Amino acid sequence: MPLLTLNGVTVNFPFPPYDCQKDYMHKVIECLQNKKNGVLESPTGTGKTLCLLCATLAWREYFKDTISARKIAERLSGKEMFPDTPLSSWGTAATDGDKPSYYTDVPKIIYASRTHSQLAQVINELKNTSYRPKVCVLGSREQLCINQEVMRQESNHVKVHMCRGKVSTRSCVYYNNVEEKSTDKDLVNSIIDVEDLVKFGNKQRVCPYYLSRSLKQQADVIFMPYNYLLDPKSRRAHNIELNGAVVIFDEAHNVEKTCEESTSFDLTPYDVASAIAAVDRLLVEQAKEASHGDSVTEDFNVESLNSSSKIEISTIAKIKQILLNLEAAIDSYNVPSDKGITKPGIFIYELLQKANLTYDTKTAVYEALEQISGYLAGQPGIYLNTSGLQKLADIIQLVFCGDPSAKDRQQQMESNTAHFKVHIHQDTSHHKKKHNTDVWSSSSTKKQGNILSYWCFSPGFSMQDLVNQGVRCIILTSGTLSPLSSFTSEMRIKFPVTLENKHVIERDQIFVSIIERGPDGVQLSSAFDRRFVPENMASLGNTVANLSRVVPHGLLVFFPSFPLMEKSLEFWRANGHADRIENVKPMFVEPKGKGTFTEVIDGYYNKVNNPATRGASFFAVCRGKASEGLDFANTYGRGVIITGLPFPPKMDPRVILKMQFLDEMCRKKTPGLKYLSGQEWYRQQAFRAVNQAIGRVIRHKEDYGAIFLCDQRFKNSDARAQLPSWVRPYVRLYDGFGNVVRDVSQFFRVAQKMRPVVEKKAPAESCGSVSSPDTTSSSLISCSPSQSTHTKKTKVLDTHLPSLKRRRLNECNGVSGMAQICIGYEVQESPIRPASLLDALEQGLHRRGERNDAEKALEYDQRMDDELRGGKRKIKLVQEQKRVNVPDDMSEEDKGSRAKKFLADMKKSLSQASFERIVQALQTYKKTDNLDILLKETAVLTEDTNTHGLFRGFYQFVRPHHKKKFDEMCQELTGHGCGYKPDHSLSKDQRREVMHSATSRQPSLGLASSSTCSQLNTQHLNKGGLHLTQEGLKEPQAGICQVLL
Repeated sequence: MPLLTLNGVTVNFPFPPYDCQKDYMHKVIECLQNKKNGVLESPTGTGKTLCLLCATLAWREYFKDTISARKIAERLSGKEMFPDTPLSSWGTAATDGDKPSYYTDVPKIIYASRTHSQLAQVINELKNTSYRPKVCVLGSREQLCINQEVMRQESNHVKVHMCRGKVSTRSCVYYNNVEEKSTDKDLVNSIIDVEDLVKFGNKQRVCPYYLSRSLKQQADVIFMPYNYLLDPKSRRAHNIELNGAVVIFDEAHNVEKTCEESTSFDLTPYDVASAIAAVDRLLVEQAKEASHGDSVTEDFNVESLNSSSKIEISTIAKIKQILLNLEAAIDSYNVPSDKGITKPGIFIYELLQKANLTYDTKTAVYEALEQISGYLAGQPGIYLNTSGLQKLADIIQLVFCGDPSAKDRQQQMESNTAHFKVHIHQDTSHHKKKHNTDVWSSSSTKKQGNILSYWCFSPGFSMQDLVNQGVRCIILTSGTLSPLSSFTSEMRIKFPVTLENKHVIERDQIFVSIIERGPDGVQLSSAFDRRFVPENMASLGNTVANLSRVVPHGLLVFFPSFPLMEKSLEFWRANGHADRIENVKPMFVEPKGKGTFTEVIDGYYNKVNNPATRGASFFAVCRGKASEGLDFANTYGRGVIITGLPFPPKMDPRVILKMQFLDEMCRKKTPGLKYLSGQEWYRQQAFRAVNQAIGRVIRHKEDYGAIFLCDQRFKNSDARAQLPSWVRPYVRLYDGFGNVVRDVSQFFRVAQKMRPVVEKKAPAESCGSVSSPDTTSSSLISCSPSQSTHTKKTKVLDTHLPSLKRRRLNECNGVSGMAQICIGYEVQESPIRPASLLDALEQGLHRRGERNDAEKALEYDQRMDDELRGGKRKIKLVQEQKRVNVPDDMSEEDKGSRAKKFLADMKKSLSQASFERIVQALQTYKKTDNLDILLKETAVLTEDTNTHGLFRGFYQFVRPHHKKKFDEMCQELTGHGCGYKPDHSLSKDQRREVMHSATSRQPSLGLASSSTCSQLNTQHLNKGGLHLTQEGLKEPQAGICQVLL
């Protein structure tokens, strides 16, 4: 794999990087070195995830080597091992003035993305690199628990408390095996995702959930959905340590929304009523015990899962009273049915105080709620919803964060609520409260309750919280973050490092058209007043049907929302538009639920792969799973149709308040901060969703596709300015639909001729993948199981097709029939046998001493001729007269196995970075003949007596004129030499002369048995040692046997 140096850090990249990828990695390393936050935008399809992984892990390896260099310096007591390269210069680029002394100082990498499916793609990408860090992936019990009794529970809160109960009593057989299995080498040294972890858990009968938490302690890289980081509750629950860590948010265009949602809540009447019912359960049980004559003590025993503390019966009664007071306080506001009441954020303290919830009481109430929830969740029999109790406990932690003194409390409350609004509105969810004859029951059960909403409108609140945890730096990256100035301003932390990257594609790879009117001349628009007009829906249906005929293979159609997609498809089915589309490209529709999504998308992929069809069409929504987390590379997405602008619902109270909040911030004009106006934010939300959907098409350097913007509002200049920078130069506005069809047809005809045909393969989420110079993400070259099976079979096609056995070389311009068939069928190159150690170390191996396909085919045809004629051939061994070829099979195999073993031993003993540097040094030595470079890098093997043998092992691979010097250095550094003898320093020409003179005195051989040749010992030709290359053995040499056919 190519090595490149960026900011002093050597990065091992899977293929020669593009300029935009170098720029991206340069910025990543700048953030890491200088402890600076960064916002990096790079178009979808430019390989940002791969760049991010390689740059980050390369820097981390270099950081570790800094510590190694310091330790070596301490052992040498100031003496330099290599005067030309002082140890003081090692690793300084990685730390920028840091002076780490222990390996525990090496920062952990916390890699967060939006969903587990996106993380699975990142982990697959990591597998394609040369880096092998220790990793773990965090997930929820919902994803990782394999205890069937726990998973049968309906409520997630019940699952959590039941799990905790089984863990505390060690009654879960899976949890009991965690300690033993967490050190399993196959697990610790593997790069696995959630699915792999569950498979391992089922196979080994060990809990995947707690296993992942155990692996987290030793992991170099921790993968997680980013709500685990941004939500303080989740962060505490998973015990995520952030001090000194590098935090990376991939697909960060959703971070803004997640930050706001993680610090907001909606408390419904049903939540409060269910909490009251849960507390009643305890009081009823106590009443039953009293009626049976049991003594009622003041210390009603409700054991906490985290302690053995008890809660008094009077405390339970107080908790119920708090809940009743809270319900009454919320419902005391007369809210108009068409809108709610909005208050400043600090009003939340005034309202909660009416229920006796304050900074003084927060701890006692929180602990009591946790204890009651744990007790009730552990009770067998009747299911009881404890989610209301858990939500109230979470609210207390959110609102009463921090622990200010009495005099600082007011300032703390103002700071906590500066970017929040309180909104009270009527509940329209139709949850009915449980009527209760208890005298303590709510007095408001007969009227419609209110919802208490506490909404955050600044993502900076969560970001500042992360910074306060002591992180080294935060990197936000995505394909759609522009405009960066407003994005960074809302985060309320500084981002000194920024990047807006270019794409890697050429003009002939992309076609972008704005279609103002459909084939029937009707204006296309998804505006609120036009979206459900029949003629508009019919025109859009005609547009999609016509475009499906000219776009080859896979066609993606994105709608602004699920209701609009459902209405449109219903109309098309009723009026024949769907039949026209279905006849050309079978239709697949994104489901709302998660359960059937995989089934639907796999059906789409299979249709596109089917050569008997003209492809398929996939209908989805902006901001849905298909637009965010899936990769439609190559034939899976040759065209994308955007049917409208997905604006947020303008009448939604939260959207209205967000726009008002931003307008307030703009009016304040805070120095150094630039906020978007409410209207600018509203438009930006729509175009970010559009840009994400557009990014599904062009996925790598050789990909191509068409983008159709089917809404007349795209023709406005300010709308076009919101499109990605790599799209804008290619946008064309058409007057008539016929011109669009003409030009896009021509575009695909040219593209299919100019661009190499890419084999249809399964997507990244379905199987493993292999990176290549023409790809930038793990999904670009991936292999489906069925295709890999066919590939294996086609390598022996002549076994199944006897007619191929008689093909001659002259039938296909000098290439045999079998060779031509193999070229057409094989996807991957067959394994290459290394000709020497250095060749084995090269990732881009060049074949040495191997015959080409035509030569192999010729030998094959000759062998078949002999078999058809029958009889045995007489093998005759004679002395070479002009040129003799050494039989390479034995020597190459021997050298290859030695090289492989040597590499394996060396890799086990070194860090990945040290191993890669030695590889690079060997390559340099091969080209420059500079032994000092090789000695400098291999000196790491002299630090430990266990690796002295490996250092001496390099003796057999250095050139003859360096053997004496290497032997002396080995004696000096390890105390043992390499057994040097003067004849080891003979040059290639001198050795050839010696061999020639020795063999010229030998008699001719005339042997009739092939076994005699195999008995000849040729090791003496090199005095028993291997050299840098085997070219010398392939020169004309006398006395070597040759088989004459």
